[in-house]
Amino acid sequence: MGDSYPKRGDYEFIKKKTEVTFYDPKVASKELVDEVYDIVNNRIKAIKIIALAKSAIRNNLGEELNQIKIPTLLIWGNNDIITPPFVAREFNKLIPNSELHFIDLCGHAPMMEVPDAFNRILLSFLQKLSEPAASVTVK
Repeated sequence: MGDSYPKRGDYEFIKKKTEVTFYDPKVASKELVDEVYDIVNNRIKAIKIIALAKSAIRNNLGEELNQIKIPTLLIWGNNDIITPPFVAREFNKLIPNSELHFIDLCGHAPMMEVPDAFNRILLSFLQKLSEPAASVTVK
């Protein structure tokens, strides 16, 4: 919910916070807003989300990202205001074998906002991983 505490029972607040997740606020359908509203108003789920958010703030993973050695795909909304593109660039620098793709006119959740573009990028990445390594002739 960003820089403010979720207001339990305030549907309009939850709706606005859900909408800013996306470049196009219409992606925040009534069903999605209802789901987020239900989560925030479920005491156990709300406590877990708050604990997760506090942990993310407390534990900066920057120093650990360079330990990721496997091929890593980063797909980022170019208009993400929750975790801005400069964070993606930093992740890309810190993860040795990473590949970064930005999607224009897309916010924080590209897999939801532009699933076709997201899936094309993902498929291309997975296909590259499945290609046999180039053979080298040793003389």
